[in-house]
Amino acid sequence: DGHWVFLANCHLCISYMGELEKRVAELPSRKPHAEFRMWLSSAPTPQFPMSILQSGLKMTTEPPRGLKPNLTRLFNKFTEGAFERCTKPNKYKKLAFVLCYFHSTLLERRKFKNLGWNIPYDFNDSDFDICEDVLVLYIDSYENTPWEAIKYLIGEANYGGRVTDAWDRRLVNTYLDTWYCEEAINQENFKLSTLPTYYIPDDGPLQSYKDYITQLPNFDAPEAFGQHGNADIASQIEDTVELLESILMMQPRVAGGGGATREEIVDNLAKELLEQVPLP
Repeated sequence: DGHWVFLANCHLCISYMGELEKRVAELPSRKPHAEFRMWLSSAPTPQFPMSILQSGLKMTTEPPRGLKPNLTRLFNKFTEGAFERCTKPNKYKKLAFVLCYFHSTLLERRKFKNLGWNIPYDFNDSDFDICEDVLVLYIDSYENTPWEAIKYLIGEANYGGRVTDAWDRRLVNTYLDTWYCEEAINQENFKLSTLPTYYIPDDGPLQSYKDYITQLPNFDAPEAFGQHGNADIASQIEDTVELLESILMMQPRVAGGGGATREEIVDNLAKELLEQVPLP
């Protein structure tokens, strides 16, 4: 009847993927309604059927790269009401900004490869959301900030629950010990790195924090993460090699016979996909 079907989190039901693959293969012969669409969502997994990927259009979502885009994305999650919900707003706003900076830093350290993490971790927004609720709960419940409890729940129970390497866990706790302290609340524009650009902005409404984020640099120096100034050299070399290898793989290859070239195959496939896309 032209309805849409959405199957979410396919990676959690690998046992059904074989059956799904058969049903997708049968769709053309069953001549479904012209308005019918099937949407699938999944985390990356090698068990996902390749034939389904080849027969459909694919979209991916990844967190933005850089402290500024990540901070912007996290602060866009807040509403004015949520940002003012704590009974001690002066304390909460500063610590919430530190949590956003902490989350963004953990994500961006992956660009330093082995100098960033011994093992790469997939921190996500659920980690941040849980810790933000912890902040509100503990700040509201105690007159004096329970630093040790907050740092334990963030660094060991939530974010630390993903960390398996001892040195990586030590890094997470070092960040928390440095940024979650009385000075972060009482000191004006408490520094979050050795660079003068990164600090806790003055207390104010939600928009004032967003305004501060907009003036941050678009490219982050390694010192913003507590790294040496040369820490990004290795990652830049690896990124360059990966880019050049990808370019070389796309170069035309000379092959015998009268078959279509790789460029013609790609061009024909693009035309077929364009024909399948419905008109706006």
